[in-house]
Amino acid sequence: MKRYERLERIRRMDPYDDASEIYRLMAAYEFPWDFTRSLELALYRTYAVPSIGRLLAETAELTDRPQKRYDDTSLLLDAVVEHGFGSEEGRTAIRRINQMHRSYAITNDDMRYVLCTFVVMPRRWIDTYAWRRLSRHEIVASTVHYRTLGRHMGITDIPETYEEFEDCLDAYEKAHFGWDEGARRVSDATLDLMASWYPRPLAPLLRTSTLALLDDPLLRAFRYPAPGAATRRLVRGAVRLRGRAVRLLPPRSAPHFARQNWEVKGYPDGYRLAELGTRPVPGVRGCPVRHRDGSAVE
Repeated sequence: MKRYERLERIRRMDPYDDASEIYRLMAAYEFPWDFTRSLELALYRTYAVPSIGRLLAETAELTDRPQKRYDDTSLLLDAVVEHGFGSEEGRTAIRRINQMHRSYAITNDDMRYVLCTFVVMPRRWIDTYAWRRLSRHEIVASTVHYRTLGRHMGITDIPETYEEFEDCLDAYEKAHFGWDEGARRVSDATLDLMASWYPRPLAPLLRTSTLALLDDPLLRAFRYPAPGAATRRLVRGAVRLRGRAVRLLPPRSAPHFARQNWEVKGYPDGYRLAELGTRPVPGVRGCPVRHRDGSAVE
């Protein structure tokens, strides 16, 4: 397969009827690393909305158990991508996501904003840093995929088009981004988690590099000092250079899903979708147990 052959295949598909299949090709074949990074930053920026950041601090999930929360979120969202909305795995993942959210008083506006980050931030990241920009087919398909997820989650007043998602996100952040002490604790814990994936001596460098990728409104909301212009140019230039290097490599021949990410560390012996997000409950039936390679646990 040639480098742009899969894109040509995507362009022959229907971005509405085949939305989730197009999204799977994007996330698992074309841009797996970029989707991982952009969705990490998408969820991270939601902490800057005080009602969201404060709630996450109160639950202590991201301050006391950040790795488990990271793993659970990645695995649940990606189960839908890998297996589809109509599969047993997809339905189980969505049920578990909804059960987790029903435990807390989360407004529809906040839920809709989080959904907007899933649509908008990957497009912005990929267009800035990846080996190519997204096609219009891919933008529409991604929008349709997340509109479907939003409906399954019971979110109302969901934007129709990508442009409406982007307007909703920008307006919500302009109106709601602000300081909250609990949200800052959640942010610090998340930055510490990301640094923990690498050798300890690199932690200060990794923290600075992450901050260099954040925009000014986000930095102001958490009251982080803005990295210098030279640092920003260096870090952002390095990420762009990675994208150019990927363009020179052969296209991926096998899918790469979130469960294969080395950053997911909490389930080396397999996991049960219905138990993600909570303590293990032995004996739960009707839900597959998976190894990291996707095979069933006997």
